[in-house]
Amino acid sequence: MRGFNTTSFQPAMYQLTGFPGQEAVYHWIAVPFVVLYVTAMAGNCLVLCIVWVDRNLHQPMYLFLCMLAVNDLGMVLSALPTVLGTFCFHSTDIAFDTCLAQMFFIHSFSFMESGILVAMAFDRLVAICNPLRYAAILTHPRIVRIGLAVVIKSTSILLPLPLLLKRLPVCKSNILSYSYCLHSDMMRLACGDTTINNIYGLFSVLFTYGLDSVFIIFSYIRILKTVLSIASHEQRLTALNTCISHICAVLLFYVSTVAVSVMHRFGKNAPPLMHSLMPYVYLFVPPVLNPVIYSVKMKEIRKGIFRIFSRGLL
Repeated sequence: MRGFNTTSFQPAMYQLTGFPGQEAVYHWIAVPFVVLYVTAMAGNCLVLCIVWVDRNLHQPMYLFLCMLAVNDLGMVLSALPTVLGTFCFHSTDIAFDTCLAQMFFIHSFSFMESGILVAMAFDRLVAICNPLRYAAILTHPRIVRIGLAVVIKSTSILLPLPLLLKRLPVCKSNILSYSYCLHSDMMRLACGDTTINNIYGLFSVLFTYGLDSVFIIFSYIRILKTVLSIASHEQRLTALNTCISHICAVLLFYVSTVAVSVMHRFGKNAPPLMHSLMPYVYLFVPPVLNPVIYSVKMKEIRKGIFRIFSRGLL
């Protein structure tokens, strides 16, 4: 065990882990990770550029989509240095405080994504259930306030986690399970009493994902009731079609998050490769696929992509 500070019982350095036993082929494993990073960054930047350039898209639905794109960029960039460092350069050491900071940002962006999905559900709720007051309710200043509220809520809930981890002695090992830092993985190495950490971690998850998912479900119950009351079958389909992209984004995010949590708690007998792969699903799937989903389902985004590439070809 390397890099321990004997006075604080905390490691000066943690050691990250990629895919144990596959170190000889890390340069090949790095290829799909680079492709995923490029895809996520290019897709989300493209969405931002399209909305920025086209003033007709400066509407609540597209502004919330921009928030989601910025958040997804933050998510992938938070883990990029250590993931690519591990697989491209076999650089596995990370300072204790740096690991705490990375853990904080990764979980913060995850909590913020959940909050943005709630804001997008509220947008669809107002657009379908109260269309005449849509523009009056979701004004630009109010959208900015919603965005700030999501950021403040997510970061303030997570702020105690690094402090709670920092007080724990680490004497089991300094080897983490993944190529980036997560709260549950860092807490696993502690040999002190982790009761407070477990209780607060559970509280923060339930308070964020639990309440957010309840609000999203409630919103879609209201939306479904309103849509079913519309006489025209064609209008019902049109209204529901505006929600498809958001529903897909919600499913992507919550299914990947729950899958990682279930694997961590109940997947003791699962193959080691599955344990190594699942955290990357949580990290990459929403940022990579969200721009694809919105590009496929939103006609305005598709037109924007076509305009950008047609200008480039000309």
